[in-house]
Amino acid sequence: MERDRRSALPPATLKRLYLNQRAENLDKLPSWDAPDNVLLMQGFEWHMPADQAHWRRLQRILPDLKEIGVDNIWIPPGCKAMEPEGNGYDIYDLYDLGEFDQKGTRATKWGTKEELLELSLAAQDLGIGLYWDAVLNHKAGADFTERFMAVEVDPQQRNLEIGRPKEIEGWVGFDFPGRGDLYSSMKYHWQHFNGVDWDQAQQKNAIYKIKGPNKNWAKDVGHEFGNYDYLMFANLDYSNAEVKNDLLQWGEWIGTQIPLKGMRLDAAKHMSAAFQKDFVDHVRQTQGADFFVVSEYWLCDLNVLLDFLKKMEDRVYLYDALLLDRFSKMSRTEGADLRLILRDTLVQKKPQNAITFVTSHDTQPGQMLAAPVAAFFKPLAYALVLLQDKGQPCVFYGDLYGIRKNVKRPMVPACHGRLPILTRARKLYAYGEQQEYFDERNCIGFVRYGNRRHPAGLACVMSNAGPAQKRMFVGRRHAGEQWTDILQWHPETVTIDKDGYGLFPVSKKSVSVWVNSEAEGRDTLNRRL
Repeated sequence: MERDRRSALPPATLKRLYLNQRAENLDKLPSWDAPDNVLLMQGFEWHMPADQAHWRRLQRILPDLKEIGVDNIWIPPGCKAMEPEGNGYDIYDLYDLGEFDQKGTRATKWGTKEELLELSLAAQDLGIGLYWDAVLNHKAGADFTERFMAVEVDPQQRNLEIGRPKEIEGWVGFDFPGRGDLYSSMKYHWQHFNGVDWDQAQQKNAIYKIKGPNKNWAKDVGHEFGNYDYLMFANLDYSNAEVKNDLLQWGEWIGTQIPLKGMRLDAAKHMSAAFQKDFVDHVRQTQGADFFVVSEYWLCDLNVLLDFLKKMEDRVYLYDALLLDRFSKMSRTEGADLRLILRDTLVQKKPQNAITFVTSHDTQPGQMLAAPVAAFFKPLAYALVLLQDKGQPCVFYGDLYGIRKNVKRPMVPACHGRLPILTRARKLYAYGEQQEYFDERNCIGFVRYGNRRHPAGLACVMSNAGPAQKRMFVGRRHAGEQWTDILQWHPETVTIDKDGYGLFPVSKKSVSVWVNSEAEGRDTLNRRL
């Protein structure tokens, strides 16, 4: 009879009953062996001072980062740039990590190779992994020009040639005089590239496709502008065997210089997917099968992202640009429908491959991909990213420490300095089954029930309008407990009733994360960085 009555209930109700029953039988569940909510941090922002001291700066804060739950740090491109103050995306020499006197400096913007090694060893001692930002799409700051045949293409339709091929003079000669043949004897010339954007002879800026045997844009790249192989500077040609072999060798070499746990592939939609597959396979063969790789394929198109993952056979993670775009738009739309916040995002459709985040160096204010998230909304976004059960979250250096937009008026840390509370809460309480209460336009919530190792659980409720409250089930085993807001943005105490429910309030345009006031670790949450 009971089974017959339940079969008539709506699917959503059946799911809730099932999860409630699972929560009631928590002690009978097996202990999960999954990693303890691994957390990634981007360890820089775009406007870091060009003081050649960032490796030392990161090393000093490693203990603090460990204490707030950071497991891995994505560090900036540490290869020699074309300018001493270059962030590394204007890459000159892959094999110079701040070791050789080139481009007017020995150190990179971030520091010397010796300081990088000290940082990596200190991180290793603390159990923190480093992810390298690999810029493999192009080269910049050539040592000399060469003359070669090329044809100008329409910048809005790069498959469309404008006029006839002609000889141009481009900055494509790289002989790395400060390094010589150490680590790699490869020298780069015009045949190693397939595009440039400057003709020195005519002093003309345009997109030129280099002509020669088997020269063309790669086909397995993004399809914006017809073909998005060309991005900037001198664009590497992965169909050239010498180029491919040198890049594969570098992927192996860098692991012999510093201990790495992973890598970010910059400008992934501009690079051949076939090359990326070969590169990922090679670094995993040499550095371990669990070597973490995220491809920076920046596009707010779910079908394109899913198609790229299919081409890559799920070898990599992708940044969830769709989720960030949703955060940005909702935060700037009065009364936006929070029930839709995760709909058709990468983390909803392919959570095992999604990097979830709220800001990055590419999307911070002033950048070309800027996706501003209103200050009031950032805590809501971070609560979703850090405390839900899907995706690999990444917190941003600029949100933890502020952004150096200019010296006189730096931007303060996000979330009123409370972001470390959320990262610690992820480590302490965001475990086990999850039940969502996405049932009101302007107030949503969710519950994490905990597991055997981390039994406390949590209840999160957020509003993008006025004050609100949400009745949510946390389990009868919590009956009589006093739950308080770890963020201290709501002063009330919620008593869990005999049926395991609590009525959890939230202030206007805010988020509150409710946990048993006597749960393990509560006394550690409010330590500031």
